[in-house]
Amino acid sequence: MTISTKRLLSLCGGLLLGASLAVQADSAAKPDTWLPSIITETPQQGFELAVKLSRMGVKSTQPDTEVLFRERKEYAQDGEALIQASGVVAVHFQTIAAANNYWK
Repeated sequence: MTISTKRLLSLCGGLLLGASLAVQADSAAKPDTWLPSIITETPQQGFELAVKLSRMGVKSTQPDTEVLFRERKEYAQDGEALIQASGVVAVHFQTIAAANNYWK
């Protein structure tokens, strides 16, 4: 490897590191807040939020979308799996309802 090739590689590495640190700093400055609150105006909005929480839970535990969609075909036909998924939504809805004082 020539000196100019080493310099070029070093420069590229430095630029990539700098870009990576800039992205991290920008991410730290603007956190990805998708759930600012669990307070909702209506029970229906609360239920929709419960479904979203459940979906986000699945997405965060299985970030590989290829696997996620491949497995969906199997559990979509499994009544027991669907009942378990409904149970997760119900737990989230209980939490949201309590936080909203049951929309009294």
